[in-house]
Amino acid sequence: MPFDPNDLVQWIAQFFLPFVRVGAFFATVPVFGNQLVPVQVRLLLALTTAALLFPSLPDLPVVSILSFDTILLTFQQLIIGISLGFFVQVFFHIFVLAGQMIAMQMGLGFASMVDPTNGVSVAVVSQFYVILVTLLFLAFNGHLVVIEVMAQSFYFMPIGQSMLSDGALFGIAQAGTWMFASALLLALPAVTAILIVNFAFGVMTRAAPQLNIFSLGFPFTLIFGIFIFWVALAGFMPQYQDLSGEAFNYLRGIIQP
Repeated sequence: MPFDPNDLVQWIAQFFLPFVRVGAFFATVPVFGNQLVPVQVRLLLALTTAALLFPSLPDLPVVSILSFDTILLTFQQLIIGISLGFFVQVFFHIFVLAGQMIAMQMGLGFASMVDPTNGVSVAVVSQFYVILVTLLFLAFNGHLVVIEVMAQSFYFMPIGQSMLSDGALFGIAQAGTWMFASALLLALPAVTAILIVNFAFGVMTRAAPQLNIFSLGFPFTLIFGIFIFWVALAGFMPQYQDLSGEAFNYLRGIIQP
């Protein structure tokens, strides 16, 4: 069977472009792209996924591995992969922002710890939410859904034929509004309850000025805030399901404008 080295170079060039999109996606998506996962593991996962998808990909362009068109297509695949992973990051940061709002109201804003997934300091309430959401995300096979969406993007946005549409770019930009609104909605019950407690202590201070509000109000607010946070967890599952459903619909809307 004759072997042509030019065919091997062409196959490598065609495999490189889907690998760039898959690698950019795994580098930015939560769970897979956090700092707890070694770079070698992410690279092997992206290489394996691209190798499994490569035989079924439609209409791969015939390009030279060192041409200017290949460089442009590489940047195109980077933008698509990063955009898909970034939107999933926005979904996770809804709960980080909600935890920050609750922690500031209950007096735990100063209690911060390093988030191992992002490498930044966040409030302990936000860290609790991140761990809880990550476990729920894996338990409900959310990681499989986002990988499926990424695989479907090759059919709706083939390599070299289409780019993110104006509607998809506007949806990604609008994700910031959705993130802040959803975080406020998630934290509103706890924030409102703690605000009522602070208002009650303000009335007590006006009625009895000799009462040391700082020595009494802070620990009471903290204890009541933990109690409210515990009560709010009873309705966390429906909120997570609604938000995850919206996130996946938005994510599919990016590849199917």
